[in-house]
Amino acid sequence: MNQRKDCRLSEGKVFLVGAGPGDPGLITVRGKQLIESADAVVYDALANSSLLPPGARETGRPELYYVGKRGRAKESVSQSEINALLIKLAREAKRVVRLKGGDPFVFGRGSEEAQALNDASVSFEVVPGVTAGIAAPAYAGIPVTHRGLATSVTFVTGHEDPAKPGTQTNWAALAKAGGTIVLYMGVKTLRTIADALIKGGMPGEIPAAAIQWGTLPKQRTVVATLDTLASKAEERNLTAPVVTVIGWSVVLSDELNWFEHRPLFGKRIVVTRATQQAPALSEKLRELGADVIEMPATQVARLDLSPLRSAIGNIGDYDWLIFTSQNAVAIFWEQLLGGGRDARALAGVKIAAVGAATAGGLLEHGITVDLIPKRFVAEGLLEVMRERDDVSGARVLYVTAEGARDVLPDGLRELSADVDIIEAYRSINDGEGAGRLSRAIEAGKIDLVTFTSASSVKAYVDAVGNELARRVPAASIGPRTSEAVRGAGIELKHEAEESTIDGLVAAVVRGA
Repeated sequence: MNQRKDCRLSEGKVFLVGAGPGDPGLITVRGKQLIESADAVVYDALANSSLLPPGARETGRPELYYVGKRGRAKESVSQSEINALLIKLAREAKRVVRLKGGDPFVFGRGSEEAQALNDASVSFEVVPGVTAGIAAPAYAGIPVTHRGLATSVTFVTGHEDPAKPGTQTNWAALAKAGGTIVLYMGVKTLRTIADALIKGGMPGEIPAAAIQWGTLPKQRTVVATLDTLASKAEERNLTAPVVTVIGWSVVLSDELNWFEHRPLFGKRIVVTRATQQAPALSEKLRELGADVIEMPATQVARLDLSPLRSAIGNIGDYDWLIFTSQNAVAIFWEQLLGGGRDARALAGVKIAAVGAATAGGLLEHGITVDLIPKRFVAEGLLEVMRERDDVSGARVLYVTAEGARDVLPDGLRELSADVDIIEAYRSINDGEGAGRLSRAIEAGKIDLVTFTSASSVKAYVDAVGNELARRVPAASIGPRTSEAVRGAGIELKHEAEESTIDGLVAAVVRGA
């Protein structure tokens, strides 16, 4: 009887999930959903750790099991131990994700794990992933097939020594087959493989490329010929993981290499935004090629919000509602909805925002601001309000952060406005990742640190120390933040012309 139709020993199940070649954006939708719903995740060295659920290490949910497997015996768990772990977790009635680099069934030993699960009567499912043999060449501008250059592709493991008597690969036949050859994990045997192919009749001058850390910001590509690639890879100190491509389509790499030609490729940039806001900036920088290190310098902590709720209850008594940050907008809206009200409660109230990002936060809730200054600072907003005839005598609700400058409320009071200040939140230090970042700075591996507020500058300096903070130049979102950067003794390399995330990114690109 087919074992698959037998009654399984438990309700647990193992999902053999392909994590893709490295770029976390290349995991499948199904794979991502399974990781988010897993009770346990067993992952390899080549599976990008950013795919793991946020906070899992701190909370223990899901359970995480690192099993190495990058060809380093001391760091790896044996295959039999991995099989036993998967079976054990499944028999504990857990949903288990076995996260494997690339595709589980392409040189990933996923079939061996599936066999072990089947033999143990444990339910399993296979979720394919993008394999490095296709993705790494694509990110290096090398199509593995191309009409007129290569009409076939062969994937071969490079772990086998072509010189050994019992090799399973017929290198002589491959040399005569034509098409593209893609080698996995063959950097140590590259010279021997090249010799075997040339001996089998493949021209030594055929183009070849070695791609290290394919699809990641630290990707490096060496292009040569079959007979010179091993020497050039050694000169460049290429070490595993490396994918090697041999074939005429390699000649297209200069023309099609989109990934390594992005404006921030190779730059390591620190993002210090508050935890809740970091992804917006990080993703824009990554899209432009940067290797982003997130060290949230601050977190947003809500204060006693009963004064804000009271003000919202009487919102119709105000003439103006002023916001100077997206955080203030988010907290205000949360309390507005929590009180059973919506945007209709703001009818008749004029709204001002200090900058485009804050105005954008309001627009997400269907609110178009009445006033936004050209200079995205409190002084700029005060300047444009001075020009209006509906500020004097007006009641103003100002929702802001604890410790915010008094420039705006003081200026409005000078204009005879009645200002109620509600401090809705404070920025608190968040030194997560400070140790790792400090080591990277000491090693000279950081090119730039970005700041989006004066408070993040202070928190960054507190996290890594004055001496290390001054070793790395900075990019600032605007004048107030730049002032804090200079005050900390940090070199200011870029300042955004427009105090928005897009403006900050543009400034970084211009200076790259």
